[in-house]
Amino acid sequence: MIDTMLITGGAGFIGANFARHVLSRSDDRLVIVDKLTYAGNLANIEDVLRDPRVHFVKADIADKEAMISIFNEHRPTSVVNFAAETHVDRSIDDPSPFVETNVVGAFTLLEVSRRYLARSNDGARRAFRFLHVSTDEVYGALGETGLFSETTPYAPNSPYAASKASADHLVRAWHETYQLPAIITNCSNNYGPYQFPEKLIPLTLLNAIEGKPLPIYGDGGNVRDWLYVEDHCAGILLALRNGKPGEKYNIGGGNERTNLQIVDRLCAEIENVLPAADNEILRLQGKKNYFELKTFVPDRPGHDHRYAIDATKIRAELGWKPDCDFESGLAKTVRWYFENREWCETVLAGKYGRERLGLSAN
Repeated sequence: MIDTMLITGGAGFIGANFARHVLSRSDDRLVIVDKLTYAGNLANIEDVLRDPRVHFVKADIADKEAMISIFNEHRPTSVVNFAAETHVDRSIDDPSPFVETNVVGAFTLLEVSRRYLARSNDGARRAFRFLHVSTDEVYGALGETGLFSETTPYAPNSPYAASKASADHLVRAWHETYQLPAIITNCSNNYGPYQFPEKLIPLTLLNAIEGKPLPIYGDGGNVRDWLYVEDHCAGILLALRNGKPGEKYNIGGGNERTNLQIVDRLCAEIENVLPAADNEILRLQGKKNYFELKTFVPDRPGHDHRYAIDATKIRAELGWKPDCDFESGLAKTVRWYFENREWCETVLAGKYGRERLGLSAN
């Protein structure tokens, strides 16, 4: 039997990579739904859309009538919800879209799924899965030691984190109250191809190539656990196929780095691809290396100090483990952005000039 998977937010960074991952490993039909906001772009899935198994719908997950229509027409056997506003800095400037998409949108998907299953036969109900993709930021901040586990209490500190935490609670409640066969995954910081250049790694990379300042918040000491996007996609698909409804699974790369370490490593990797001596922009600025572009800027309001994921559960219960170590993953990422500068120009055009965001704390 060929399944139909509904992927919301499938034209975004992780959703687009996940669609490729599924197509290469199954015969599933995919229905990709995306609102195509600034970070969702058809340029992310041009190759995906050429596959006859893929159908794309431009729609907002908070639009109940649109979601009902999609469910009725395509009759999905699973839903994987990537659709979300994700950038913490933008959530500080304006939390409204985060509440609308991340909370109201998740609620709408849950309700439409619940009512869809109520009209389905027993076999369809047993086979159906709803997987909600979330973040480690719902857990708040760690000190110098410790890891986030699936039982860590929620303590979100940004509007973005609060909106994702709200959605997680809704998913859990719909499982407990309505027996919706739902699963939650919480991941650490993703990196890799097709990430919109507002996030640390692609922003730093593009700025370095163009001889622009490399902004580092505060003293650069904030720590994140980094996960290559392809490894994350493998974990999501495994949780969808073999995970237990009602459970949550943390997916982390086990690659803790400070932001300063990330920028330094990026500078070194960029040197391997485009030596500073061959970069005309740097030469005209009188700079001998990319490290000289580092610029410390005022910290983000409410900036969590450290995140780190304990992925023991998904490793032990589902057999997942990351295949890509951080150094090789970062090298692949750098080369992808160098080879896809046209993509960068396309997705940024008229949408974002790599300016500083997240300063509106009042």
